[in-house]
Amino acid sequence: MSSGKAPNVRGVDSPGHRTVYSMCGMCATRCPIEVTVEDGRVAWLQGNPNDKAIGASLCARGAAGIPFEYDDERPQTPLIRTGPRGGGQWRRASWGEALDYVSDKLREVIAEMGGKGIALSDRGGAFTDLTKTFLAALGSPNYVDHDASCGRNAHNATRSLYGVGRTAVTFDIKNAKHVVLYGRNLIESLKVKEAKEFMGALANGTRCTYIDPRASLTACKATRYWRVRPNSDYALNLGIIHEVLKQGVYDKEFVARWVTGMDYLTEAVRDTTPEWQEQHTGIPADEIRAFVREIAADAPHVIFHPGWMTARHKQSFYVSRTALILNALMGSIEVKGGCILAKSPEDVGRKGLKKLTDRAPKVTEKRADGAGWKHPSWDPAAGIVHQMFAAMETGDPYPIGAYIAYRHDPLTSLPDPAALKKALDKLKLLVAIDVNYSETAWYADVILPESTYLERANVLAQNAGAKPNFSLRDQAVAPRFDSRPAWWIFREILHRLDAGDALDFETIEELWDYQLEGTGVTVAQMREKGIVSLADAPFLWDRKEGIKFKTPSGKVEIESEALKKAGLPSLAPFEPMPKVTDDKFYLLFGRSAIITHGQSLNNPVLNGMALENPLWIHTDRARALGIADGEEVLISSNGHSAYMKAHVTPWIHPEAVFMLHGYGRTVPLLTRACGLGVADQRLQHGKLYEFDLAGGGNAMTEAVVRVQRHQGAKA
Repeated sequence: MSSGKAPNVRGVDSPGHRTVYSMCGMCATRCPIEVTVEDGRVAWLQGNPNDKAIGASLCARGAAGIPFEYDDERPQTPLIRTGPRGGGQWRRASWGEALDYVSDKLREVIAEMGGKGIALSDRGGAFTDLTKTFLAALGSPNYVDHDASCGRNAHNATRSLYGVGRTAVTFDIKNAKHVVLYGRNLIESLKVKEAKEFMGALANGTRCTYIDPRASLTACKATRYWRVRPNSDYALNLGIIHEVLKQGVYDKEFVARWVTGMDYLTEAVRDTTPEWQEQHTGIPADEIRAFVREIAADAPHVIFHPGWMTARHKQSFYVSRTALILNALMGSIEVKGGCILAKSPEDVGRKGLKKLTDRAPKVTEKRADGAGWKHPSWDPAAGIVHQMFAAMETGDPYPIGAYIAYRHDPLTSLPDPAALKKALDKLKLLVAIDVNYSETAWYADVILPESTYLERANVLAQNAGAKPNFSLRDQAVAPRFDSRPAWWIFREILHRLDAGDALDFETIEELWDYQLEGTGVTVAQMREKGIVSLADAPFLWDRKEGIKFKTPSGKVEIESEALKKAGLPSLAPFEPMPKVTDDKFYLLFGRSAIITHGQSLNNPVLNGMALENPLWIHTDRARALGIADGEEVLISSNGHSAYMKAHVTPWIHPEAVFMLHGYGRTVPLLTRACGLGVADQRLQHGKLYEFDLAGGGNAMTEAVVRVQRHQGAKA
């Protein structure tokens, strides 16, 4: 039974020098880190040298973890709203009062709607066993992650072809001869390990083809840059596949053994010639033919990356799917320098972590977002968050009365926050558990402050890969304020609702012992290095007999049985977007290597490095509108407008404009970020419920904006 006391880890308050191996929390990549603690304060952060792929490296965001830890502009105690939602009127509360308030409201929702009337979203990743267990203990199937605004199209496309999700396919970039990237901006939207491998590969002669309407920093590193028309990359892939088949340069032995649906593929791309794709993408037909000859010479050490942030347009699922098909055609699966299917502990003869969800009752209710039943092509393990909000607003298929946003800020990450607030306003309870004053937290009924990643421990993470491992986030220092780790918060709520057995652990070490039971790994071993590898060397399946595709056929399914059951084509006809002219543009957005979504703009160090998000606009279009570089322009969409500086450049497609994401914050307690720059999501009017039907991802880059010269600009 819970003691209700605040958790603490032995030694965090002890004087002197300590080294703690943990996991960064400045973005969702969660790189392994080494924390140096001096007299109870964090003195130094660097990458965990026990992970040779990262070494001591950290990105700018990771290095800004110390300023974040010692910044006071974050939630310091539980808060309960006293005025209207979003009004910024709060009262401080004790943990007992705040948890009682939340639990009483949840009890009301359960009495009226059942456990299924509760939903929770988070950032996904390595710790979802905790959040899924919490919901299952309450009888709810309605866990969703953030991925509808990121990589859900790539995830569901991978499932339809290989039978596994996107994170179960890894890329051996460092040994590749050619890497093809569809807007995967490795240099700026970066994972440290991946960025280091990419730069090392380029130095060793690896070629890179980068495809994007805008020339990002990754384009500057590439050996070939194709500036495609916005939202036309599916046509490009259909043209490439046509030419691969016409030239007969695919890996016939691999395809004969491991691929089904070649007749379907041949018919689907019969007319998608290089000339056909040129009229849609702007990429010359002869360049397609030369590219195909080039990748054929480099195969099988070729990677077509299916994308990371693929919530772009209504055919993004098929962009990812055709990229994955090209990997299969080139025979680049389970080969050095290609795509390697991630291995579980069991695949290498070890036992995986015990699941917390096994301690909770099995939930049989259908998901409110339709994932897995109404939409069979959507993975029900994580769902589609915007359709959860649709259920909140409409009550279809059943009402949702309570929603917990854990480490997730949908009012920043999803299109059209005004439309989203209409759904949130139907709730009886909105709770934010966060280390930041997010836009969603500011709109909540209750804010429960989670301790920072340096102040808390998490459940252990199991990471599949060529070398599967267990990894640890450990507590390095005591919390500076009245905050708590998430495992404790969820435990305390469950105990108040008489559902506490699933998370009935007094300490994090007790929880870790449960997870590690039977693995042969101890807590002491985890703390010794922060990572315990379960294999001595990268493990690849035997390409002749041993590849384990988890599809019904056991092979790569170009014509997918799963998509057939969903009533969806395995390769849909390409649908071109309307041309935009005059003062209209497709709005693109992205990240820099400094700012993590909306999370780090208020950081005392990072804020000074990214003070504005200028609007990229093509030189010719700017000239026609009388816009000069550095001048203010008015950008608008369906009633929302803002002023921002123009960055006039030839390095963006004429039909598009681009801005950095994460700006335009409105929370007044974030004194460095509030009011700084323009929020792209507020210009994506009407796009909350526009999505890729096959993959579920939002159609964000289909938003059209108007750009006009500021009336006060000099002639």
